[in-house]
Amino acid sequence: MSHTYVIPDLHGRADLLDEAFARIATHSAGKGGALVSLGDYVNKGPDSRGVVERLLAGPPDGFTFVALKGNHDALMVDALHDPTQIGVWMEKGGNTTLASYGGNVAAIPSSHADWLDARPLMFDDPHRIYVHAGVDPWLPLAAQSEKTLLTKRYAKTETFGYGARYVVHGHDNQVDGPLIFEGRCNLDTCAWRTGRLSIGVFDDDVPGGPIEVLTVQGAGA
Repeated sequence: MSHTYVIPDLHGRADLLDEAFARIATHSAGKGGALVSLGDYVNKGPDSRGVVERLLAGPPDGFTFVALKGNHDALMVDALHDPTQIGVWMEKGGNTTLASYGGNVAAIPSSHADWLDARPLMFDDPHRIYVHAGVDPWLPLAAQSEKTLLTKRYAKTETFGYGARYVVHGHDNQVDGPLIFEGRCNLDTCAWRTGRLSIGVFDDDVPGGPIEVLTVQGAGA
C-alpha cells in the first residue's frame, strides 16, 4: 500500500512544515510515498522565507514531491514583477513575508521568486485532483482558469468532486476543519493563526477521501 500525503496552506509557518515533514516520515515507516503541498507558502505567518527555503531543499528521503501554487504565492510574484502591485501584496499579509527577508524587496532571492512563479496550478492522479482552491466540475481540466484554481470557494452544499475523482484542496480556512465530504475535502485549518496543521493521508490504490488526518500542533498566532 502506498500513500500520498497532502500539506495544506502554510502561510509562513516554517515551524509547522518542519514538524509535518518529520511526522510524515515517521508515519510512512521508511516506505516513503508521494507528497503534495497545496500552496500559500507565504504571507500572514512569521517565516515565509523559511518555508520557501525548506521546500526548495526538497521532501524527506524516499518521497516524490509536487508543490502547487496558491493565490498568495501568485500575489507575491505579481508584486515582484510589477511594483504597482506591492500595495495589494502588503494588504494581503505581504508585510510579514517582507519582514522575513529583512524588510527589503531587493533581498528576496530571484531563486525564491522563480520557484514560486513556476509552481503548477493543479496535480492529478488516477483517483484524485489536488489543487489550491478548487475546480469547476463542468469544465475539462485543461480548460480550468487560473482564477478558479487559485480562488474558488465552494458552498458547503457542494460536496461532490470532479466526476469520479475526489478533489483535495485548501484555501478557504476553517478553524474547525478539516471539512471532509463525499467528493472533496478542505484541509485548510488556518494553521498560520491556530497553529494546527492538518495533513491528509490518501491510499493510492483506493478512490475517495483521506484514510487518516495527521495533526501537527504548534503555537497559535
